[in-house]
Amino acid sequence: MKYILLMLLTIGLYSCDSKAQNDSNKSEASEFEITKSEAEWKKELTPAEYQVLRKSATEPRNSSPLNQIDESGTFVCAACKNPIYNAKYKYDSGSGWPSFDRPFEGNIKLKTDRKLGYQRQEVICAKCGSHLGHVFNDGPKETTGKRHCINGVAMKFITDQEKSK
Repeated sequence: MKYILLMLLTIGLYSCDSKAQNDSNKSEASEFEITKSEAEWKKELTPAEYQVLRKSATEPRNSSPLNQIDESGTFVCAACKNPIYNAKYKYDSGSGWPSFDRPFEGNIKLKTDRKLGYQRQEVICAKCGSHLGHVFNDGPKETTGKRHCINGVAMKFITDQEKSK
């Protein structure tokens, strides 16, 4: 009985780090229009942007000046300038991070995230695969019911006037 348990444990440990899983991570990276090496991303992004966008970190609560934006415009991915959110769908959720009830259709992807021991929906840029934040089901009930809780450092804001130039 001991040998069977030992054998099952050994098989389980090896299967957790299989070549198939490593290969699937490589194919996931190639599904994005923009792909760069970690060295290239590090060179192009600020240290804070790199930690959030490429390493899935979270910026400190209430640290983003984007929380104060209340003019018309577009929030774009800080890594690739992909339009992510229209400012008209931004609202104050009280969470301390910029919150939106809907993205530009097709410009984000949702991925299951279990890093904290429970399941969440991670928001990533559909163009470059950068981590933006998470989606929760406690948003405005009168619209989508979703709260896209997004790191401010993961975005840049472009006013409608800047966009028209």
